[in-house]
Amino acid sequence: MISETSSSSNFIRHIISQDIKDNKHNGKVITRFPPEPNGYLHIGHAKSICLNFGMAIEYKGSCNLRFDDTNPEKESIEFMHSIEQDIAWLGFNWSYKYHSSDYFEQLFEYAIELIKQGNAYVDSLSAEQIREYRGTLTEAGKESPDRNRSIEENLSLFAAMRQGEFTDGHYVLRAKIDMASPNINMRDPALYRIKRVHHQRTGDDWCIYPMYDFTHCISDAIEGITHSLCTLEFEIHRPLYDWVLEKLQTTTQPQQIEFARLQLEYTVVSKRKLAQLVNENFVNGWDDPRMPTIAGLRRAGYTPASIRDFCERIGITKKDSWIEMGVLENCIREDLNDNAHRAMAVLHPLRIVIENYPNDQEEILEVSNHPQKPELGTRKIPFSQVILIEKDDFAENPPAKYKRLVEGGEVRLRSAYVIKCNKIIKTEDGKIIELRCSYDANTLGKKPEGRKVKGVIHWVSEHHAVNAEIRLYDRLFTIANPESKDDFLTVVNPDSLQTLTHCKVEASLGNAKASQRFQFERTGYFCVDAVDSKADKLVFNRTVTLRDTWS
Repeated sequence: MISETSSSSNFIRHIISQDIKDNKHNGKVITRFPPEPNGYLHIGHAKSICLNFGMAIEYKGSCNLRFDDTNPEKESIEFMHSIEQDIAWLGFNWSYKYHSSDYFEQLFEYAIELIKQGNAYVDSLSAEQIREYRGTLTEAGKESPDRNRSIEENLSLFAAMRQGEFTDGHYVLRAKIDMASPNINMRDPALYRIKRVHHQRTGDDWCIYPMYDFTHCISDAIEGITHSLCTLEFEIHRPLYDWVLEKLQTTTQPQQIEFARLQLEYTVVSKRKLAQLVNENFVNGWDDPRMPTIAGLRRAGYTPASIRDFCERIGITKKDSWIEMGVLENCIREDLNDNAHRAMAVLHPLRIVIENYPNDQEEILEVSNHPQKPELGTRKIPFSQVILIEKDDFAENPPAKYKRLVEGGEVRLRSAYVIKCNKIIKTEDGKIIELRCSYDANTLGKKPEGRKVKGVIHWVSEHHAVNAEIRLYDRLFTIANPESKDDFLTVVNPDSLQTLTHCKVEASLGNAKASQRFQFERTGYFCVDAVDSKADKLVFNRTVTLRDTWS
């Protein structure tokens, strides 16, 4: 698990450091990560996770996981489990786990207190009427006819709401603040609504549920949160957050601080839109490797370290900005370049017969797993008369400066011999199906005498090669900002997945484990698919190319 964080500066770190210096919150730092369990976490959540848990670790405080489960019709236990898995996978431990539903009784009592103060009332306006009465940015709102109900009547109606005496939407409980406030969120916002929905934890105990703005600040106060870190869209809600806590005089007064949300190019991070991609079969589930969900990134082969590195690199600011996809891709590329074992895989096989190599002979070559890291050990690669290379590594009519195999030319096989192409075998319609070559027996680990061979290509022994399906994933959208379109589905990349079913990989990969990562030499970084790969059917997902080739 994570024991320390980067010391790079950000404005939240400055605020917390000053608070500690001033002994604010008694010098404590208690943060929280409060997701709504209505979908899988995505890369934007990873930024918030790293910030909230990271600040707690850095200042030797604590960070709670709290499920904001006040909207049960969209929430599920499945999503809760996936959220817990993602946080743990990223390398963080929560100090305590809570649910907003833990506080339903306390929240109800706090609402009664606001009514008794004259700061909340039961309103019979419909949702449409409330929007109409709220006014605009340039026009003040109108007071509801119910705004001046007596405290006794409000208490009676609110109790009846809880007892289920009214239909959904018949009444709401609203805060009584200021219908002329320049901040529309302060124009008597709703605190409770009637909603007969079975709750995954409390069952049918409640038919009224508190709104997020009412629940969140009180939950923070109950848990003793000192620094409530949230994304910038909640800045306009902060006056309401502070108003509720001030009116209720909670024992602790959490401090809300907003930071810019993550906007990553070539993705969408709206849960509604991600769900639409899943439900309309544009992707194969929430963990599809093209999805920006943490589950999707994990299945694609991203490492926890690479995502934490990404979150640290992009920093914490007060201004929204777009992050290039290349930044995320470079983080995993650098991580895997340092740590992934090397292997050879042929995606589009072309057969080569080495005619002067004995057909009954086999060699076992000892090859390093990483050219710069001998501590990662070695693997055994069989070599025999018939090998497979990539089709693109041979050209009958080569372009200028072509450094791979040509008729009459030589090339080195990675970690093996130099071979020379002597003859091309074709079908009647002219399709190349085989090359006849010879090898120089004195070039294993040595340079050929009297000549310079520039090209190096990868290969596998045909007899020993393992069958594999290889999935080449690419960016899910064709434009950097798909949400700029009226219909973001019109810019889904039709070529975001190419499935190759006749690939051959070296024999050492026959024992590859789920989620194990490799650099396929000269091809890219790949991960054993954790869902579909089986012992008798290996499936590899491309995590990222060797270099940024997107155009």
